[in-house]
Amino acid sequence: MKKQLLLILMSSLSLFGGVVFAQTSNDAERLRISKERAVLEAGFHREDAACYQKFMVNNCLDEVKIRRQEALTDLRRQEISIDDQERKAKGAEQLQKTEDKASLEKHQAEADRRAQAMRDSDARMERERQKNADRVKLESNEKSSLETAAAKAKDAQNKQAGRTAKQAAAAEEVRKYNERLEKAKERQARTAKNRASQSSPSASPLPAPP
Repeated sequence: MKKQLLLILMSSLSLFGGVVFAQTSNDAERLRISKERAVLEAGFHREDAACYQKFMVNNCLDEVKIRRQEALTDLRRQEISIDDQERKAKGAEQLQKTEDKASLEKHQAEADRRAQAMRDSDARMERERQKNADRVKLESNEKSSLETAAAKAKDAQNKQAGRTAKQAAAAEEVRKYNERLEKAKERQARTAKNRASQSSPSASPLPAPP
């Protein structure tokens, strides 16, 4: 892009330099023509003055007039040629400026399109990156939620297992207590029975049969 713009600029400068050189050359030619015209006019004025010294003044003046017109016409033709060259050079310069401007505008528009395309591409990449980041964050949050839920479920399970173990231990304690209580009652009953049997009087012997 920069190389193309540099080429366009160099082309414009080259054309401008050519126009400047041509203008300088044309000015020099105009100066030459002006000097030559002045010299011719001075010479023809002298010839006109000399005609008045001759017998056939009018014929002499007519001849001088014809030569003056031919000489001046040739100088005028040279001036017209210079003017035509200048008009063509200026036209070419203006055309080149128009083409350079259009080319610059075209390249600038192309550069703008490329820059916009790069910005659009960057924006798309940024949206995709943000989308991926959001997805990763969401997945991370979901994973964290699942891990939290699993931890809570495990904690609840552990607590339930602890409660179950405590309930089983309490039931075992109650069973053992009841078992000890029953054994105590049995011991008490045996002890009472033994005491009763030891404290009762001996039985009387049965009477003899008649």
